[in-house]
Amino acid sequence: MITAIDPTYDTVIREVRPADQDEIERVLSRAEQAYQSWRKTDFSARAEVLNAVAHRLREDRARLTYLMTEEMGKPVKEAYGEIEKAAWCAEHYAAHAESYLSRDEISSDASLSYVQYLPLGPIMGILPWNAPFWLAFRFCAPVLMAGNTCVMKHDPHVPGCAQAIAQLFGDAGAPSAILQNLPLRNEDAESVIRDDRIRGISFTGSDKAGATVAAIAASEIKPAVLELGGSDPNIVLADADLAKAAEIIALSRIINAGQSCIAAKRIIVEAPVHDAFVALLKERLSGYKLGDPREQSTDVGPLARDDLRQGLHRQVQDTIKAGATCLLGGDMPDGPGFFYPVTLLTDVTSDMAAGCEETFGPVAVVMKARDADHAIEIANDTHYGLGAAVWTETSRGEAIAREIIAGQVSVNGIVKTDPRLPSGGVRRSGYGRELGPQGIHEFVNAQQIWIGPAKAS
Repeated sequence: MITAIDPTYDTVIREVRPADQDEIERVLSRAEQAYQSWRKTDFSARAEVLNAVAHRLREDRARLTYLMTEEMGKPVKEAYGEIEKAAWCAEHYAAHAESYLSRDEISSDASLSYVQYLPLGPIMGILPWNAPFWLAFRFCAPVLMAGNTCVMKHDPHVPGCAQAIAQLFGDAGAPSAILQNLPLRNEDAESVIRDDRIRGISFTGSDKAGATVAAIAASEIKPAVLELGGSDPNIVLADADLAKAAEIIALSRIINAGQSCIAAKRIIVEAPVHDAFVALLKERLSGYKLGDPREQSTDVGPLARDDLRQGLHRQVQDTIKAGATCLLGGDMPDGPGFFYPVTLLTDVTSDMAAGCEETFGPVAVVMKARDADHAIEIANDTHYGLGAAVWTETSRGEAIAREIIAGQVSVNGIVKTDPRLPSGGVRRSGYGRELGPQGIHEFVNAQQIWIGPAKAS
């Protein structure tokens, strides 16, 4: 069985039978059949469906929010925001997909030559638990608006959220089977990836699992988009607005109890302002309330699983043993649930666990840099390359952004995902892009059209 455990109380709340081979066959067959008609619908008809789903998301927000809070521990006030962001994503692609996919005319020896963007077929989305609605719509909204159909393999820890997402499409009157939930055990995903009816893979998760998915997809000559882990640097230079930087970096570190790929994970501070910034950051982090995610006053809920908590605590303890200073937290709390306190580590170097491994929890890591060049060197001293931020004078920040190896860089602001802008990583953080105009081009056939007669030479 696929079992969901409430991380606040460590209790089983839901069990779902995983799909057997007969159900897998039904889902894939229906996805292919639905594609044959969905690909022929015009953009206005597709947009009508996505807008109706967005309306259902907002209408059913209270129930959907509770599912997230119950299954993976997201604080209720954050969960409300996630539902709104998922609806926004659906509406954004409903409004802009046609222009994003408009044909590109290119001059050649033809009387007319252009590139048109056509759908590929059923696309499989393999999704994680940490933002179950947002990440599902980040996958499905562009894929559907491009004329593909979606087979959604959600994380086994959020089966209720997965069922609810599929139900939204039915309740909104969407054509049957354009998006289907396929509850699979992780070990059963390979056969679906390899099935000829699946024409592409979108994967969000760890770099280890992503490498496995990428290898399988490549062996079948199928396109894949991978959004993997990150160890995102936030550089704070001496001319930064320290108070604002501390406010935003603290928020970035504790959103979703720190369980975000693009959270601020390595905070690299220029030596002249190091101590002053650490004092401001400690004050900010100390103000966040750890508690039951169902309470509106809670800022930081539990981690999603106890193995994640144990792994995070190991990273913290190993880093302290290696010479780091713990200014906040660092102790495993007693009582039920998978809670971990907001923790602040300083004097961290790149050879310590929390300085070179991805930390997936509310642990802020501060590293000291001699100057801006040293800060950039530390920032790039990682196998990852997802997001980064720079806090300094604006034009200087823009120049530094070019030196940072990452898929997206924010200057004097939080690193975030936005339906209007592409996101994705380099190095072990993955490849391909999601969102923005670039995201919808990942799963289309860029078909060249040449129309004669040829022009006279």
